Amino acid sequence: MSEAKLESMGLYRNIDRVDADLAALGVGPDDPVRVDQLTSFDQFHYEGTAAVDDAALALGLGPASRVLDIGSGLGGPARYLADRTGCAVTALELQPELHEAGQRLTSRAGLVGQVVHLNGDILSGPPDGAGFDAIVSMLCFLHIADRTTLFASCAAALKPGGRIFIDDYMQLAPLQPDAATALAEIVHCPYLPDAATYAAHLTSAGFVDIEVVDKSDDWSAFVGARYDAFRDGRDGLVRRYGEPTVAELDTFYGTVAELFDGAGLGGARITARLS
Repeated sequence: MSEAKLESMGLYRNIDRVDADLAALGVGPDDPVRVDQLTSFDQFHYEGTAAVDDAALALGLGPASRVLDIGSGLGGPARYLADRTGCAVTALELQPELHEAGQRLTSRAGLVGQVVHLNGDILSGPPDGAGFDAIVSMLCFLHIADRTTLFASCAAALKPGGRIFIDDYMQLAPLQPDAATALAEIVHCPYLPDAATYAAHLTSAGFVDIEVVDKSDDWSAFVGARYDAFRDGRDGLVRRYGEPTVAELDTFYGTVAELFDGAGLGGARITARLS
């Protein structure tokens, strides 16, 4: 998945809307900010910080842990993990605009010493300082078709016995052509394995103790409620962000809700250990 294609996705465009969200909280563009003030809009994955809490528990994170967050977006999960567990996080993000915005927010949150932001591609290999205790990735891998290179890079980034926590899409049933096109062109998901295929990719990369938990019902409810809330608050969001940004988000949120509503798209929470 190219950087240019990802930048066209509605969720990842017009990132300056973060400033509008903070302004609505009474926080100025250069003011310090707390992690808990950011969590309502810096978590691009599903189920918000509850999902990140699940990751911290599954990975056994604490102050001595060194974590790689792949596809870190605005840095929300990375900051939250660092703030709640005391761990050190390397936040790897492909898109420069997201990377730079995340870096600024981390600085304003006073977490520069715990969260390091890198602008790069995991497909190019693990970032400097391999030997991470854990990897977390929240709804990023769905954009990457080359799972062989992806999971080889993940394995190279971890120390022996290191663990990985992934929230990702999976196929429940073959998608109809129009749904497959929407998934590829609007959500930028070019590859959709089923649970068994997903596990096989990890096994081939040297991972063991693989567990795939079906999150489809939970995520279907989440994205449906998200879209309903978005539409209910649309007028206020237009005043905050402007009509073009809201229109792009409407298309994205609506498409995702429709795809989870019986189109064959499902969700999975995957955990595994490097042998």
